[in-house]
Amino acid sequence: MNQHYILSIDPQAAHEWDRCVLRNPITGERPDLQKAIANAVKNRPGSYLIKVNINVEILEQTAIDTSQTITMPKSPKLLTITN
Repeated sequence: MNQHYILSIDPQAAHEWDRCVLRNPITGERPDLQKAIANAVKNRPGSYLIKVNINVEILEQTAIDTSQTITMPKSPKLLTITN
């Protein structure tokens, strides 16, 4: 199933949690990836070793100031997204 989100990267955001934001384009809500994965295993109790594939296809991009880049903190809880 394909899901669409808006990814906003703003290195100048006042707060760290607003520097990289993933949102639903219709509701504006941030996706709950844990809930989506739990739904994929039908919320059955247990521990799972899972593989999550994220394929990113850029559908549209707006122009931004590219003089700055953002560095995301390294944490084992973060997902790595490759393009």
